[in-house]
Amino acid sequence: MNTPFDEEPQRRGGMLSGFRASFLTGLVVIAPVGLTIWLIWSVVGWIDGFVLPLIPHQFRPEQYIGINLRGLGVIIFLVFTVIVGWIAKGLIGRSLIHFAESLVNRMPVVRSIYSGIKQISETVFAQSERSFEKACLIQYPRRGIWAIGFISTSARGEVARRAETGGTLYSIFVPTTPNPTSGFLLFFPAEDVIELDMTIEEAAKLVISAGLVYPNEKDPTRPPEPEDPPE
Repeated sequence: MNTPFDEEPQRRGGMLSGFRASFLTGLVVIAPVGLTIWLIWSVVGWIDGFVLPLIPHQFRPEQYIGINLRGLGVIIFLVFTVIVGWIAKGLIGRSLIHFAESLVNRMPVVRSIYSGIKQISETVFAQSERSFEKACLIQYPRRGIWAIGFISTSARGEVARRAETGGTLYSIFVPTTPNPTSGFLLFFPAEDVIELDMTIEEAAKLVISAGLVYPNEKDPTRPPEPEDPPE
């Protein structure tokens, strides 16, 4: 015969399972927000710590209001960067930059460091208006195995001339999982590239989640995918 004591372990297990599920759900909600705030707060503090020591002591706001305003260094850095960029666009600014670079090019070690940093900066910042054109499917690393890729541009120059293909050649960036900022640059003939309807952001989420998050999987505003015909 069952007694109330026989059901107690099951009830306790159910309560613990519910508590654990609620705790994990709370972590999923809190962790992205908390990490984002912490990262922004840390970056702002790092910029303040670099910029504010360059400001004369008598011009710092804590001398007048008694508190240190976090983020003031970021504002000063943004204003200074905009002014430098505005000057660099002019004739005098371009002349000064050209003269300074000619001096740097005469210094063996400094020249190598400067040219490397300049190339990285131009790639990341100066060409930020460029982006991937579309997400695509390619067969990589061999036929029969499919990978998500991003079409950057059509191949040009020596790569397009020397490639043994008669048609258009695409530059495809194949990202790694779960870090899509690293990957491989591959060149594929246009006929071997299958363009996808999903956006670049949706394809990036698919890569980052290692295939766990598919785009518009439960979006009622999109037409459902066609089902396989019955056998």
